[in-house]
Amino acid sequence: MNAPGIILLFIGKNTSALLGWAGSMAYLLAYLLLSLNKLKQDHRAYHYLNIAGAIGLTLNAIFLQDYPNVIVNIAWGVIALTAILIIVRRKRG
Repeated sequence: MNAPGIILLFIGKNTSALLGWAGSMAYLLAYLLLSLNKLKQDHRAYHYLNIAGAIGLTLNAIFLQDYPNVIVNIAWGVIALTAILIIVRRKRG
């Protein structure tokens, strides 16, 4: 069984859509808070929202077999995780 088939066993259409909507809301909330100067790009919360968005939209894209979106959302999540690691290192150093 391929990866999308395995994902289909664990999440159904409704769960996939819910994860996609939650991911979209996380991305939009992160951007809104950044735009309103409520969060800064060096705050971990901004990047945690982006990771949440990446996870939700990646799972939804896998369910839909939309592989370009799988790749872009994984990349988005990796960028956010990298930013968090840099922020943590700066605060320790």
